[in-house]
Parts: sequence; C-alpha cells; structure tokens
Amino acid sequence: MHKLILCWLLGSITTIACTAQAPARLIIRGDDMGFSHSGNLALIKTYKEGITRSIEVIVPSPWFPEAVKMLADNPQIDVGIHLALTSEWDNIKWRPITHCPSLTDSNGYFYPKIWPDASYPNGALLQHAWKLNEVEQELRAQIELGLKRIPRISHVSAHMGCTRMSPEVAALAKKLAIEYKIDIDLDALGVKGVGFNGPHATLAEKKKSFIAMLQSLKAGQTYMFLEHPGLNDAELQAIHHIGYEKVAEDRQGVTDLWTDAEIKALIRKLNIQLISYKDLLAK
Repeated sequence: MHKLILCWLLGSITTIACTAQAPARLIIRGDDMGFSHSGNLALIKTYKEGITRSIEVIVPSPWFPEAVKMLADNPQIDVGIHLALTSEWDNIKWRPITHCPSLTDSNGYFYPKIWPDASYPNGALLQHAWKLNEVEQELRAQIELGLKRIPRISHVSAHMGCTRMSPEVAALAKKLAIEYKIDIDLDALGVKGVGFNGPHATLAEKKKSFIAMLQSLKAGQTYMFLEHPGLNDAELQAIHHIGYEKVAEDRQGVTDLWTDAEIKALIRKLNIQLISYKDLLAK
C-alpha cells in the first residue's frame, strides 16, 4: 500500500516537473519573399544560417518566380502565402493577377495602403469603392497560383494587414484558408504575437531589444515574431516609401540579427524551441 502511494506521489511530481520544464516555443517568421531579389536572398540566408522558421511569399510580386525556384531548392522550409492587396513601395510596383478594377489605381497597380495615410492622398484601398467579390477573386487566385507553384504551402498570412480591412474580408480569408486546407489559426492555437522589446532602429538596438524579448518568454507558451530580412545593396537602397526611407539599412539589420551567433546561443541557453507554423499541427 505504501509503495503504491509512493509511486503515485513520484508520478505526480514527475508530471509537474515535466510541465514546468516545457520550453517556450517561438516561430520566427520572415515576410515578403518575392518583393525583391535582395529580400529573397536574405530570407534563404536567415533560414540556412540563422533562426527563420517560416517564410511568407507574396504571389503577385515581381520576384515571385525566383522565390519559387529558391524554395524548391530548399524543400524543408515551411512556407505561407502572404495575401496582398497593396503595393506600397514608390519605385517598384505590382499588380493583381486577376482583373479587379475596384482594387487598383489608375495605372492598374494595387493602392499603396489599406488605411488612409496623409503621405499618400487618396492612396488607400479603403478610400475607394472596393468590391468584395473582386477581393475574393484575387485572393483565391493568389492562393491557387501559390499552391500550384509551391504545393507544400502550409498556411496563409496577410501583407499590410489586408485581411483585417473589414469583417467581411476577415471572414472571407478564413473561409478560403479552410477551403484550401491551409488554415493554421494562430489565435485559435494560443500563439501570442511578440515584437522587439524596446527601440530597434540600429542593429545594436535590435539586438538589445530582441534579447529582452527572448528573456521575457514564458515556459510552456508559444509565440510568433515576424520581421523582414534584406540586404543593404543597391537594389534595396532604391526601394522605399514615405516614412520608411532606410529600408536597406533596417532590413540588413534583421538579417544580421537573425544570423548572429550570440543570439543563436542565447536561444539554446534559454531553452527556447524554434518551430514553424506547420509544427503547430504536430501531435
């Protein structure tokens, strides 16, 4: 009898100990693959040499064909379709892949913004008479082309928050994700979004604030951190918009941060488990 009680107590203690030691889990998500060659190179680099675990692809973007080839060469990378209804950069633009005139400006490009922005008068999609059926047509086409070219797509996400532009669009995006079997709902799975815990203009600031974020993660919880790796080269130096002029410098900082040896060592020391979206579905 005493042995049975002792075994039960030891079993309970072991269960409590294991629960307490469950690691924090962290998705490092790299966004905007396809918007530039620089971005494509940096995203692959931060996966192969760093901590990126999921990569989001903009299907109508100009460098999408190259992204498809790069991802085919790296079949282990978890990929999401980054649904897009905007083209925000001043010197490079992309158009929808379907005929949806209510979603485009007079030149046939997506508008720069979703919500009104004083820097871009009349340049927000919500300032125009957009049609829900055209939104569905375009998002559906982006998903279908993405799945055709990258069959292992596991999930969808939203560029510039486009799926939050109205309750109807949010419901539509959810419906499409379920229909195409790429619905990994972070909120439903209890995944918490996190960001830099402090200033992050320079690389030094990024590193300090990223470390503070890592140190704040709680055991047993799952988190997602997203950013946009890039390279400080001539191409990315020419890509910018009003209010975000130092794109190349900023995104090189993300690349440097996510491949930093000290950061990788700290993640191991803190017993943080790096995972991807698709890992959330593992039993």
